[in-house]
Amino acid sequence: MSLSLTLIIIIASVGLSLLAFQNGDLKYKLMMNPFTVVHQKQWYKTITHGFIHADFMHLFFNMYVLFGFGSIVEMNFSQPQLWKQNFPGIEGFSETNGLFFFGVLYFFGIIFASLPSIRKHKDNPNYYSLGASGAVSAVLIVYILMFPLNKLSIIFLPGIPIPAFVMGLLFFAFESYMNKKGNSGIAHDAHLYGALWGLIVIAVLKPALYSNFVNQILASFN
Repeated sequence: MSLSLTLIIIIASVGLSLLAFQNGDLKYKLMMNPFTVVHQKQWYKTITHGFIHADFMHLFFNMYVLFGFGSIVEMNFSQPQLWKQNFPGIEGFSETNGLFFFGVLYFFGIIFASLPSIRKHKDNPNYYSLGASGAVSAVLIVYILMFPLNKLSIIFLPGIPIPAFVMGLLFFAFESYMNKKGNSGIAHDAHLYGALWGLIVIAVLKPALYSNFVNQILASFN
């Protein structure tokens, strides 16, 4: 049985993160540094920083969310019968195309989420960032678009289920507030841009999911 792309990403992220925990030079080489990306053309850092993390908690949280939501999004993208069951009337992907587009969602999500820091810190050699949060945000938002009524729980409040679309609204409200507040040590703009990438991918590939999203929510109030 072959591994899913989600599991391959998780294995790579955990492996590289653990190596980076033990090897400061490796961590330094892989981290996002807009100054070296722009002025020294080290473009690979727009991807590599998404596979290393600051500490075990940072790594665990991102991989926990990715496994929980990424595996479901990937399965629906890559299994035409499952897509047909969950989204009748909306044409699905083939297995190969579905895996490819899930890869586009994730890997380009890492890059797209890097754009704010590149723009703001391109002349600051002391700014560094790392982590998969931008790409994970993209996957989370696509899950919410696909299954807006599924009940989710905030990890810190596991006993309180919230409809996914409400969780999405809370996500954007919280990340926008924290981004404006600043000085948190967390790149909230990367989370927002990652989520925006998820919205863009669905708008380009499966715009019918937007009407499906709205119809499901409206039907829930009837």
